[in-house]
Amino acid sequence: TNSSHLLTHTMPREIIHLQVGQCGNQIGNAFWETVAVEHMLDKNGKYMKPDNPDVTELDKIGVYFKEAAKNRFVPRAALVDLEPGTLDVVKASDVGGLFKPDNFVFGASGAGNNWA
Repeated sequence: TNSSHLLTHTMPREIIHLQVGQCGNQIGNAFWETVAVEHMLDKNGKYMKPDNPDVTELDKIGVYFKEAAKNRFVPRAALVDLEPGTLDVVKASDVGGLFKPDNFVFGASGAGNNWA
């Protein structure tokens, strides 16, 4: 075959971040704090345009975030735990406003430490 007829496809550069359990959610919380600062996002995911805008702040933001509204970004993430208390801590943290309610997946209270 003639190589000039081959189509090239670029893989999307999107990552779905999954954090599970108390440890995973604590580490994930620190991760989102760092990523939000790097992309100049406030606690609600709004881009804080500086006086001297630098286009690199929004460069590749689509890897971890989805633009939900004009200049408001939501993490592409699922936060999972059997106990809702761990995720309540994330919701109350500085980055809790980044997430939508459907980012959180949790069991009933008292479901932790169940082993089969």
